[in-house]
Amino acid sequence: MMDMQKKHVLIPFLFNSLLLFAACNSSTKQRNGKDSLQHAIVTVELSAKAFEKTIDGKPVQLYTLENKNGAKAMITNYGGRLVSLLVPDKNQQLTDVVAGFSDVQGYQQSTEPYFGATIGRYGNRIAKGKFSLDGKSYQLFTNNGSNTLHGGKKGFQDVVWDAKKINEQTLELSYLSKDMEEGFPGNLKVKVVYTLEDDNALKITYDATTDKNTVVNLTNHAFFNLNGASSGNILNHLVKINANGYTPVDSTLIPKGQIEPVQGTPFDFTNPKTIGERIEADNEQLKFGKGYDHNFVLNKHAAEEPVAIVTGDKTGVVMEVYTDQPGLQFYSGNFMQGKNKMKGNHTDDFRTAFALETQHFPDSPNQPSFPSTVLKPGVTYHTETIYKFSVK
Repeated sequence: MMDMQKKHVLIPFLFNSLLLFAACNSSTKQRNGKDSLQHAIVTVELSAKAFEKTIDGKPVQLYTLENKNGAKAMITNYGGRLVSLLVPDKNQQLTDVVAGFSDVQGYQQSTEPYFGATIGRYGNRIAKGKFSLDGKSYQLFTNNGSNTLHGGKKGFQDVVWDAKKINEQTLELSYLSKDMEEGFPGNLKVKVVYTLEDDNALKITYDATTDKNTVVNLTNHAFFNLNGASSGNILNHLVKINANGYTPVDSTLIPKGQIEPVQGTPFDFTNPKTIGERIEADNEQLKFGKGYDHNFVLNKHAAEEPVAIVTGDKTGVVMEVYTDQPGLQFYSGNFMQGKNKMKGNHTDDFRTAFALETQHFPDSPNQPSFPSTVLKPGVTYHTETIYKFSVK
């Protein structure tokens, strides 16, 4: 059934400008002598019709979730993608904090294939596209140099999911990944549910079952900018990650197998730091990733404790991340190249968005010391991630 409730949605995009007030004796003089941060709203029409297309013989469309506060999440079943996420900023203006496109063709043609997408079967990298399971070797398509990234040549970001809108705040997506699709064994039945809750939290739950032993690592690849999707770079965002360790990588971004402490390195976000504060440090790991593109080993934590907190420096938007997964991939937009025209008529310039992907560790099928990603018949894979928004 097509979601006909909102054919056209006006999406406010937040653009920030600093206005200097001249020092004078008039009543408009700023008492503190500082610049006054003003917000200008530019509205862009995001048309549901622009997402109506048939791909691989299946209908694609755009779905809108809205909570009692007026926050909105827009999702397309092409790739299970989060297209837009409107949350209030410190001035109670709705800000779109997710980078994306204004039509489905944008996603199909993008040089960056993962904007907002549901990632699978295996999020992150598998070394040389190979792994062994039950004594049998499997060869995957290598789409990231010599490695497999995010499921291979046609991962879950490029498939059309079956969609069912449960209510105004919940969308259910399902997909059957057939045995040996992209080289992975087993018929994998996957269900992903997006829920926009009334506390301005976007909850994503993932469930999967298989009829053969296989490996699974599902996540979401939203590209966030808490100052607004068209507001410039994210280097002044303040980040805290509840992780005392991370997994160092080789030059192809495959973990070396050990967990190293973040203390004394640019990877220590146990206390809040801006993204840009140490990103250009003379550090081999940062050079390999061209910035941050690393898996953080999350500390043991209660379910109600966020594993990461990010604050937009201009809007005051705060994003808390909650998950039951052992790892968190922090990506600072290092491979964004300004080649794609996004919503709001801006391009995806270098480091204008970041990702926090909840996950099991990269290359776990080849790393016996890492938490297992094996899924067996009769067992349900289940995980939950929450991105919760407030203001500071």
